[in-house]
Formats: sequence, C-alpha cells, structure tokens
Amino acid sequence: MGDKKWDAVEAKKYHILEWYFGYKQFRSGQEDVIDSILSGRDALAVMPTGAGKSVCYQVPGLMFDGVTLVISPLISLMKDQVNALTSMGIRAAYLNRSLSNAQYNKALGNMSRGMYKIVYVAPERLVSERFVRVCMTLEISLIAIDEAHCVSQWGQDFRPGYLNIARFINSLPKRPVVGAFTATATADVKADIVQLLQLDNPVMLTTGFDRPNLFFSVMHPVDKRQTLIKLIQERSGKTGIVYCSTRKKVEEICTFLCSKGYSATRYHAGLTDEERLKNQEDFVYDRKRIMVATNAFGMGIDKSDVRFVIHYNMPKNIESYYQEAGRAGRDGEDADCILLFGAQDISTAQYFIDNAEANAEMTPEQNAAFRQKEEERLQHMIAYSKTQGCLRAFMLRYFGEHTPDSCGKCANCKTKYRMVDVTVDAQKILSCIVRTKEQFGSQVICDVLRGKETQKIRSFELHKQTTYGILRDVSASQLKSLIETLEDQGFIRHIGVGRPVLKVTKSGWLVLKGKVSVQSREALKVRTTAKTMGAEVNPELFGELQKVRTAIAGKRGVPSYIIFSDTALRSMCTILPTTDEMFLRVNGVGETKLRLYGEQFMRVIREHVSGDSSISAL
Repeated sequence: MGDKKWDAVEAKKYHILEWYFGYKQFRSGQEDVIDSILSGRDALAVMPTGAGKSVCYQVPGLMFDGVTLVISPLISLMKDQVNALTSMGIRAAYLNRSLSNAQYNKALGNMSRGMYKIVYVAPERLVSERFVRVCMTLEISLIAIDEAHCVSQWGQDFRPGYLNIARFINSLPKRPVVGAFTATATADVKADIVQLLQLDNPVMLTTGFDRPNLFFSVMHPVDKRQTLIKLIQERSGKTGIVYCSTRKKVEEICTFLCSKGYSATRYHAGLTDEERLKNQEDFVYDRKRIMVATNAFGMGIDKSDVRFVIHYNMPKNIESYYQEAGRAGRDGEDADCILLFGAQDISTAQYFIDNAEANAEMTPEQNAAFRQKEEERLQHMIAYSKTQGCLRAFMLRYFGEHTPDSCGKCANCKTKYRMVDVTVDAQKILSCIVRTKEQFGSQVICDVLRGKETQKIRSFELHKQTTYGILRDVSASQLKSLIETLEDQGFIRHIGVGRPVLKVTKSGWLVLKGKVSVQSREALKVRTTAKTMGAEVNPELFGELQKVRTAIAGKRGVPSYIIFSDTALRSMCTILPTTDEMFLRVNGVGETKLRLYGEQFMRVIREHVSGDSSISAL
C-alpha cells in the first residue's frame, strides 16, 4: 500500500475512533491489530478483559467495503454489542436462537440486502443452509472470532461448533481477513487457535494479562457467610457478582442475601431459559445489585460498572478464575476480586474433575491427557489460594508473563507480616492427627483441639483423646490458619476425595520429635479492598448525571452503561462541559452521542455551574 494511501487509511481510522467511539487515542495493542487487519493480514490477539478487543474488529469493519461477521458463543454479548453499536449510529444485528422465527427471518433478509455493516452470529449458525446461502451472495471482508480459545480442546471452554469455522471460511467465494480474539490463552491454546482456525501467517499479539485496576485478595474465613455479608456491607450500593461452585450453593447464598435485605438475584443452568434471561436483565439493567451465580453466568456480559466479584468457592483452574474475576472493573475503574477459600473447595473441584463426562470429540487417550491437565490446573489454583506471595505475580507468571515479585496492589502485597515461632502449637496439631489415627479432616481436628462437643466427637469418643481441648484458647480461624501453614510447608497433607483426611508427612514427624521448628507469617495489617476512584468528583453532580443516564436508558430500553460509563460521567464532573466542543472532550463521547444525549447532560451541568457561581458570589 502506497504511503499516501496508507496516510488516508490512518486518518480514516482515527476519524472513526473519535466520531463513533469518542476516543482520540487507541489503547495498548489495539492499533497494531487494526493495522494488521487493514493490511489484509490475519491476526491473533490475546488481550485482557476490558482492553477493548471489540474496537480491534469494529474499526476495520467500518472501514472495509463489505460486511464483518463476528462469531461469538455468547448471546448476551451479541445483544450488548449490537445495542452499543446502534446507539452510536452503526448498522448492526445479531442472529442467534434468542430471536423468534419472524425476527430471525427479518434480520436475515436485511442482511441479504446489505443493510448491516456488522453481524454477530453463533458458531452453530455456520452450518445453517439458509445462513450460508446468504453469505455466499455477500462481500464478507472480515471475520472476527471472539472467545477464540473455545476452539481448543485443551482450553476450559471448548465448544465443538468452533471446529466448523475454518470449513465455513474456506467455503466462501473469497477468503476474508480473519481475526481471532481471546482474553486468556496459554501457549498450547494459542497454537491450537492458529492451527484449527487455519489462520494465515497471523500477526500474534499478546498485550499482557494484567488488569492494574483490579485489587486481588484471598481470604480463609471460618464463617464464609458472615464474611460475605461484611464484604458486601463495605461495598454498600455497589454492583457485584458472587460466584458459587454449585447450583445448590447459589440457591442458598441468594436466599441468604435476600433474607438480609440485599437486592440479589440468581443464575445457574438449572433455571428455565425465561428465568435466566429475566434475572440477567434485572442485573444488567440495575434492577438487582448482586448476581449470585455459577460459572454459567458472565461470559459476554459487557456490564462495565461491576465493582466487585467475590468467589464464594474456589474455581477449578486459574483460567476460569481470572476470566470470572475479570468481569469486575471493565470500565477501568478500581474494583475488588476476592476469593473466599475453604478446604472443602478442593474436594468440590476434584469431584467435578472426577465426574466430568468424556468428550465425544476426543479419543480415550486425549480424554486421559485432558483429565491429567485438569488435575495440574487444579493444583495451580490451590497454590494460588494458599500463596503468601504476590497474587498478581502468581497469575501473570502462570500465563507466561515476566513480572516483579511484588505488585504493591494486591492484599498479600499490602499486608504487613512478622515471623512467629509456632512449633509448640504445630506439635499439638500433629499429635492430634496421629492420636486420632489420621482418619479425620481439618474441621474435626480443629473441633478436638478446641474441645468442642459435637455428635461426631461423641460417636468416635474423641473427647477421650489426650489432645482434646489442648488448644481451647486458640480461635477457630487461627487454628485453621495454622493447619494450612503446616500443609503449605509440607508437614501434613490432605489425602482422599470428597472427605479428605489429614496425614502427617516424614518432615511432620521431625517436627513432632523436636528436630525441626515451624515458623509462620502473622499478618499485622490486612487490606482486602481497592481504593475508591473518583472520590474527587462532586458526588451531588455525579448523582444527578446518573439520574439523567438512567432516564435515557429506560426510554431506549438499554442498560445504563450503553449510554455512558461511570468513567464518562466522572469525566463530565471534571471537565464540566457546557458547549458541544467541550462535551466532545469527555472520555467516550463521539459525534453521535453528542447529538443524541449531549444537551440533556449539559443542561444539568450548566445548572450545577450556575449554582456554584451564585454560591461563590455570596
């Protein structure tokens, strides 16, 4: 491409970025991917949630003459993305099973007449004869594959429909440029994406997995419910997701939160399609503040103002955890990602691995290898849950990034410790495990040491043990922490699945015999929450702008964040725009949004500025 022609392309892409999306500069990595696609070269981009992957294919899609197909497994994402595009004046549509026959026929007819620039489809749609027939008549310039890791049988979200994508692309009269996008992919998964999607000499871009605005913390509470309530109280009025590992636990926790007066709803695969859709929309449209869900919820939910994600149970791998936690803070503002870890979580995760159905698309050998990979992933997740090192560094290194030992922005890095000799108490714990014949888990051992009177202790006559009650003055949380310290340092280990029991290792016997001492880090000051961003803006003005946004969103039938993000509202509070020119300086405001919404927001701002002026004059 000649220099003059490329200069024109450069000017056009920046014009589109500012006119439609309201930004003057691309985020890290976006321009490299866009330039690759515009030059006609395939691309594989691994970019974290919230990094703006959609802009990487939407900008080229608007610049190309033909249609852009976006292949996505996520019905909710399709709807959100199309709402966002149409709110900016871009012709877009989605084709998936959420549409009625009449709606689908109308959308497909409009597509065949070239009425849309960007069309979102599910991978399963690629084998529909009617859909393929329409595609054969269109100029398809770009195919963007979202959640591209779903093509890999080694990924955590394998979707067989993704295996049809390469065949569909090869059947088109002219091969379009292909861009593949994902937020999480190990080296093996990236290699699978290139091979199975048959990407042609793609530009490979990994912008990094780090989300600096997310504050990570792991807690080991004795009473998870009370800890959950405390965490939510500290975040009063904020929107959040609480992930649970099972449907039963979702029902329990949602009922519990509602009984405490919190605005909560639920989401899991056991609900009807109608209830799942209603509950999801209640959350997205701010009718409910808290979503309690299994991992069935969240992929493609583009809600930008989620301020916290709490995992009530430990997921079975770091890929899933990072993806789920990453649904917080998509607007770039600070958000909390908190994992409430308990020993039982390990058994639950192991149960899911042990009872997973074999993948019919894979050979017995491949299924066995996949099972082994799942076991390895679980061990990494357990190690993350127990590490006393930097949580962010742990995850980033897992994904292959080189990073400093301390981020200074996670709970472990913000916690101050001192080293304490706990050898005597450790010997008492080890002695209790041995004297109860290594037949019980950590909860029973805790109960014996603290002298509790439970049915199990009575039935097994454990109250007659010499270790019964010898740590009566140690709190349950401290004792639990000591047991975890012993396991972390290799003095004991859990054996078995379902109800694992504690066994003393060879090094543990050395502690019992007084040949090895045990040191533990004692937390002096713990921080489990992110700092609050935007405290400097006028809260009264911010609240008034929120009301305007809510009213507009209600009239248009879209979530509030589709109109403007909280970041945009804070920008308005800072800039105080009262003219069109000033309003365009607001982060995320383009010409379309200025024309549609500008005057309504500026009217509130003018009144605020006028009020401040009159107060100043006094």
